[in-house]
Amino acid sequence: MGIKSGFTHVRTAVTTASFVLIAILLGACSEADIKATNTHTPQSSTTTHPPAAATATFPATPASSQTTLPASATPAPIDWQDAPVLPEISPAMHDVYQLGQSLGNDPHAFSKIGDSETFTTWFLAPFDQVPATYDLGPYPELQEVIDYFHGSFARQSLAARQGFNAASVFAPLWADPTQCQPAETPLACEFRLHRPSYVFILLGTNDYLHLDQFEGQMRKIIEYSLERGVIPIIGLKADNLEGDGSINRTLFNLAVEYQLPLWNFWKAVQGLPSNGLDEDNAHLTFGVNEFGNPQAMLRAWPVRNLTALQTLDRVWRAVSTP
Repeated sequence: MGIKSGFTHVRTAVTTASFVLIAILLGACSEADIKATNTHTPQSSTTTHPPAAATATFPATPASSQTTLPASATPAPIDWQDAPVLPEISPAMHDVYQLGQSLGNDPHAFSKIGDSETFTTWFLAPFDQVPATYDLGPYPELQEVIDYFHGSFARQSLAARQGFNAASVFAPLWADPTQCQPAETPLACEFRLHRPSYVFILLGTNDYLHLDQFEGQMRKIIEYSLERGVIPIIGLKADNLEGDGSINRTLFNLAVEYQLPLWNFWKAVQGLPSNGLDEDNAHLTFGVNEFGNPQAMLRAWPVRNLTALQTLDRVWRAVSTP
């Protein structure tokens, strides 16, 4: 079965999508924002590797489990909690990748869409640092995906910012005026400048006050990405500020509907002290990226970076293999 909502087959030309600008704009960072972040200068990528069979598996993920229900099934309300940490890749994503390549997307590039927990350089940026500030420990095979996407890890995405919610990425007000064109949205600007083949979509923490709008805005982001041949990787959040898990349920249902890779980060941190959350129940507990250090792996940040790498590795290898 093809992707729903107008994506039953891959179009060979880009359809220009027009969106109604969002009336609700952010006036300030939410209480879930990180108040201070670092900056990194992206470095050019020169190393390439042909895809090989993925072998990395986060220990919390049952090897025999299925990532999502078939797209034709109706998910039960709590199915998102049972989805494994790492995704399986639907055949539809091969078609999206091929569309992106025909449109000139960079096979070595990925982007990030998100709020302060995506904007911060704690997320993935260390994998571009020289000398290395990480230790892969028992996952040395992940160095290949790090080399392949060199330059995207530390790059500051124009679609990730403190306080962002799902509506923000379509609001020109929040576009960087030094890099983006007049009236261009943050998401359009990011895709135009970086030409990614993949995008992590990590939203929801700042959407608990606008639950009625969240699903519609997420659909816009997903369909905008698919039309441009960019594979959306949907990440579930660790927090539950809305109180009933409805945001993660919505994200899960959308991933099933559109046959997208689902990264169940929520599940990855279950069992960590305080489920990987600081006292505010929004921010993640900090730890160094030493994947072979049992004490470090009791903190949420190294778990997030490890499982994000594994997810990217799995998606890349699946769609780029003929």
